[in-house]
Formats: sequence, structure tokens, C-alpha cells
Amino acid sequence: MDNITLENYKISLNYIKKLRTHFAKTYPIDYKVGQVYQGNVDYSYFPFTPTSLKSQKLKIVIIFDHIKMLFEICLAGQNRQIQKEYWQMFKDSDWNKYHIPATLEGFSIVEHILIEHPNFNDFDALNRHIETETMTFIKDIVNVLDV
Repeated sequence: MDNITLENYKISLNYIKKLRTHFAKTYPIDYKVGQVYQGNVDYSYFPFTPTSLKSQKLKIVIIFDHIKMLFEICLAGQNRQIQKEYWQMFKDSDWNKYHIPATLEGFSIVEHILIEHPNFNDFDALNRHIETETMTFIKDIVNVLDV
């Protein structure tokens, strides 16, 4: 935790937990909302996946990078085989709406920055921004996959 203060870590982690609860309450039917994972002090994340993608063994993950102070979202596979299959499909296509990593070092198939240096003091505005960007990303991914 060299690059971040304990106080900032606690504030951002508390927000992520509230954001997860907001998504779980707002989208209880067509989405599966997982728990917040905080196994690494550099980032925390939770899955927020439409059932149509879950049936394809895919998931959407909302991530907060505590070092870079940004929220991002990504499409990920339930396992390495699924991840590689879909990553290759996106990599071989001419679709370029969002960033496709050059390699499969992480778990992202497709990724997008939701917001950099978020203002945690305005919970409602931050929620609206992240929710709008998240739903747009999901809609775009679902449309391109035609699920």
C-alpha cells in the first residue's frame, strides 16, 4: 500500500461496497451481482453480469484500481479457455469500440475506463456516471455478441 493511503483505500473500498449494493438492488432480476473481492490491495472488483452473458460463460467485472485511482469495466471469461476463445474472436475482428488487450496476461477480454480520479464526496453523481457507462458497455458487448 505504498502508493495509496490507508484512509483513501478505506474510502474507495467503502464506496465499491455501496456501488455493489446499489447494482444488486436496482437490477435484481436480469443480472447476477457477485461479492466484492479485495484480495489484492492494488484493486478491488465485483462481477455484475447479465444472465444472457452468464449463459455464454462470460462475466462483466467492475474494477477499482486503488493505485491509478480509476474505475474500469471489462468483459471476462469464467475460465482461461473461454477467455482465450472470446479474446481471439475480438482480436481477429475489426470491432474497436473498446480496448482489447494485446495479450491475455490479465483476465480482460475487452476493457474500458469508466472514470478516472472519481469524486467520492458526490455519491449520487458518481453512481449515475458509473451506472450509465456500465449499462452502455454491457449493451454494446451484448449487441456485438448477439446474445
